[in-house]
Formats: sequence, structure tokens, C-alpha cells
Amino acid sequence: MTEQNFPPLQNDRILRAARGEPVDKVPVWIMRQAGRYLPEFRELRKSHDFFTICQTPELACEITLQPIRRFPLDASIIFSDILVIPQAMGLVVEMKPGVGPVLPEPLQEPSDISRLKMPDVEKELGYVGQAITLTRQKLEGKVPLIGFTGAPWTLMGYMIQGGGSSTMAQARVWLYKYPEQSQKLLQMITDVIVDYLVMQVKAGAQVIKGH
Repeated sequence: MTEQNFPPLQNDRILRAARGEPVDKVPVWIMRQAGRYLPEFRELRKSHDFFTICQTPELACEITLQPIRRFPLDASIIFSDILVIPQAMGLVVEMKPGVGPVLPEPLQEPSDISRLKMPDVEKELGYVGQAITLTRQKLEGKVPLIGFTGAPWTLMGYMIQGGGSSTMAQARVWLYKYPEQSQKLLQMITDVIVDYLVMQVKAGAQVIKGH
């Protein structure tokens, strides 16, 4: 779907700010805009697993729209997760209640890199693109839609640590102990990220960000 197929944009404040252009007021959006603080989100989560929501365009779209219906925000951000990339590369990622994301079989040594695959992003992560396109349509031009990804180092850390970490100690050991293999892994992740972001833009994301 091309840009002209979407409804005209009514509020482009965040796009102008992103380009460094003057704006009448500072645009506001919240990184975790949709989530557990919303009763409608909690209700939907009662019957759907976190990653099932991410992988179901209609559900991801619905959750993306929930905060837009409640608050006068200047942008929406697609409901997804940075760890869909490790999933697409062949690692299992689970969302544990009270814990957060867990990778039960992380990369423990360089030979584990052979377990990874270079996915066909359009196929393996196409559900994110479908969610973006559907959400652009449902927004009806009210506000722009932001897409996002995890940065290479962030994703490498999760893939080695097996979950979130404030120190990334094991991943940092890789950098010092296995510099060539670390570079290889970072390049693999980067290549997937590039294709992933291109796909998001093609699907209708008007701003993309990494973290």
C-alpha cells in the first residue's frame, strides 16, 4: 500500500519536530503508550498471550489505538516488542508474568551462533507490517504512526543474557573474549534490523526509532 492510499494527516506536529522544523507546541507521545495502566488493555490480556497479541495484526492494532481514544496525544506507536527479531532469528522468547521477557536457551558460546537463521523479514515479521498498515487505516489520519526496533547491542544483550540485565555482564564478556564472533553476531542482527525497518516504512510507519 502506498502513502497516498492512507487518509490525509490531520496532526503532523511530531513529523515536523522530527525534521527539526518549527512547531506550535512540543509534541507529546509516550514510549509505553499502550499497556497495563489501561483497563481495556488488561481486559484484552486476560484472554491473549503477549506475543499472540504482537503476532495478530487486529489485536496489535486495537491496543495501539486504545490510548489514542483516551488522550490527545500527538502520535501513536505500534504495539509490538523488540524481541520479535530474536524470535524471527530462531530463538524462543517467552513473556513471564512478574519477570518480563525470558529466552530459555540463550547464546552461551560462539558456536551457538549457528543456531540462528537470517529470516525473510517480509515473511517472518510480516505481521508487524500488517498491523502497521491496518493501524494507519484505522487512525484515519488523526495522528502519525511510529514504528520501532531494538538496537543491535540491545538485542545481542538479550540473546546472550537470556533476559533483561542492568549490567549486560555476559554480553560484555563476549565483546572482550570473542571480538570477531561478537562483530559477526552484531552484523547479523543489524542486517535483520535494516530489512525490518524498511518493511515498517513500506507498511506505513511515518517515523521509526530504535532503542
